[in-house]
Amino acid sequence: MTEPNENTLWGRVIVEELVANGIDAVCVAPGSRSTPLTVAVARHPEMRVYSHLDERSAAYFALGRARRTGTPTPLICTSGTAAANFHPAVIEADQSRVPMVLLTADRPRELQDSGANQTIDQEKLYGDAVRQYRSLPEPAPEPRRLRSLRTTVCRAVATATDTPAGPVHLNVPVSKPLEPTPVEGAVPDDLPERAPLGANGRDGPMVRTTRGDRTLSASDLSTLADRIDRERGLIVAGPSNEPTPGRDALAELADATGFPVLADPLSGHRFGPHVGDRPICGGYDSYLDAGAWPDPDIVLRFGASPTSKTLRHWLRDADAAQFVVDPAGQWREAAFTATDLVVADPTRLATGLAERLDRSPTAWTERFETAEARYWDLAERAHGEQFFEGTVAATVASAVPDPATVMVSNSMPVRDLDRFGRPRAADVTVLGNRGASGIDGITSTGLGAGSATDDPLVVLTGDLAYYHDMNGLLAVGRCNVDATIVLVNNDGGGIFHELPIESFEPPFTDQFRTPHGLDFEPTGALYDLEYDRVEGRGALADAVASSAGASGTQIVECRFDGERSHRYRDRVHERVRESL
Repeated sequence: MTEPNENTLWGRVIVEELVANGIDAVCVAPGSRSTPLTVAVARHPEMRVYSHLDERSAAYFALGRARRTGTPTPLICTSGTAAANFHPAVIEADQSRVPMVLLTADRPRELQDSGANQTIDQEKLYGDAVRQYRSLPEPAPEPRRLRSLRTTVCRAVATATDTPAGPVHLNVPVSKPLEPTPVEGAVPDDLPERAPLGANGRDGPMVRTTRGDRTLSASDLSTLADRIDRERGLIVAGPSNEPTPGRDALAELADATGFPVLADPLSGHRFGPHVGDRPICGGYDSYLDAGAWPDPDIVLRFGASPTSKTLRHWLRDADAAQFVVDPAGQWREAAFTATDLVVADPTRLATGLAERLDRSPTAWTERFETAEARYWDLAERAHGEQFFEGTVAATVASAVPDPATVMVSNSMPVRDLDRFGRPRAADVTVLGNRGASGIDGITSTGLGAGSATDDPLVVLTGDLAYYHDMNGLLAVGRCNVDATIVLVNNDGGGIFHELPIESFEPPFTDQFRTPHGLDFEPTGALYDLEYDRVEGRGALADAVASSAGASGTQIVECRFDGERSHRYRDRVHERVRESL
C-alpha cells in the first residue's frame, strides 16, 4: 500500500528530497491548504519542525538560522496573505545573499480568478527577489511528474545555496482532500513497481549539483600581487554572512601585505583568534573623519558595503585603485568610485595573493595602529564619563562569552557596535540584517540563529525593532531557544537625530522620532521571560555575563534620553577628531 491520496504522496516526495539534500529543519506556520506538506515534515524522522504562529516571524527565524548554518531552513505556509507575510524576509535574504526555500501552498488552478476564499494570485509573488520561481504541477501519481518533482526540489536547494545565495520560491497548488484521507484508486498500490524512481527516489538526492570555484589565473594573480607589492594599501572587510575571505586566509593576506584591515563588525573579522597578532582595526568610523589621513594607493575590498558612513565617504574621496572582490560578479559599491571588479572566490584569492607576497608593515600601518590605540583609550574614557547608547554596544562586545553569537539590530545599535565594538580575540559571530537594513524581524532572526548553535546568543536591539517583532518572542518557548536580549530603549527613532530633519519642529518629534511611551516590562510576563532594567556599564556587563551563562531567556533593558545620548555621541566623535 502506498500513500492514501495524491496530496500525501506529493508531500512525502518533496520532504524526502529536502532531507536527501541535507535539510534537517523547516519552519511551519499553521494553515489548512499546506496540510500535506505539514503532515509530511511532521512524520519524517530526520526533520525538525519549528512551529510559528506568525508568518513574518517564521520567515525571519528561517533567515537567521540560514545565516548561522549556510543551509536553508525551508518555510511552509498556507495560501493567501500567509505567503505575503514572508515577503520582508525574502527581500532581506535576496539583498544579503542568505539561502532560503519557500513552499507556499496554493488553491488549485480552477479556483483562480473565481472569488474563491483565501485565493490570491501567488504566481511570482516575490517578483525579482527570488533566484528562481516554479509553480509545481498538481499532484498525480505519474512517473515523469514524480521525477520532475524530485528534480525540481533538488534544483531549488542547489540554486538557493549557489553564488550568490538567496531565496527560491516553489508554489504548491493542491486540491482537497488535504488530510491523509484514503481515496479509492487515487494512488495505485503498485506505483513503486510501475514508477520506482519517481515513487522511491534514489539513494541520496535525485540530482547532485557539483560547483566549481571562480579563481583567477596564475598570470592575473601575479599581476595583482605585483601591483600590491609597490603600493601603500588597505584591506576593507565589509558585512558578510560568514568571514569572507576565511579568517585564516585574511590573516595570511594581512601578514603578507603588511596592510591594516578595517573590519566591519558584521564581516566576521572584527572578532576572532586572528585579531591579536595583526592590525585589525575597528575605530575608523571616528578617526578617519579627522581630516589628516593620506589616501591609500590601493584598496582590497571584500564583502558588502561597510556599515560606516565615514569609511564609505573616505573611500569615495580617496585617489586610490579599489578592487571590489565579489564571487558573483555583482556590483556592491554604491559610491561608484571603485576601479576594478574582481570576480573570484575571496578565500582562494586571498590565499593566492599571500603566496606571492612578503611585505613588512610600514609607517602607513603603524599610523593605523597608533590611531587605534589612542582611539580606544579615548572611547574607554568616554564610557567612564557617561553611560550612553554607545556604551551598551561596547559592553556587549566585551562582555559576551567566547564563543558567542550576537544579533545586532539596524538603525543605531549596529552603528554603535561599529564605532564602539573593540576588536577582540574571541570567537564571536556577529550577524545583522544589512541587506535591506529594516528593523522588522530582528528578534526572530536572532532566535533563528540561536537555534542553530549551542553558543550563547545575545540579541542587541532597539526599542522600535523590539516592538516590531514582539510576536517573534513566542519562538523562545515554542522553539526552545535561550537568549539574552539587550534592549536599548530611547523611546522612539533615535537615529533621526542623525538627519537634517531634526532641525524642523514640527514635524520632527511626532512624525519622525515618534515617541511611543511604551513600557516593555509586561512582555516578560506575557512570554514567560525574565526581565531586568539596569543602569551603568558595570551592571550591564554583569547582567550580560550572568544571562549568557544561565538557562532561559532574559531581557535586559537600558533606558536613555535619545537626544542626550545622541549629543554625547557627537561630543565623543569631535573629541576624537580633535585629538587625532
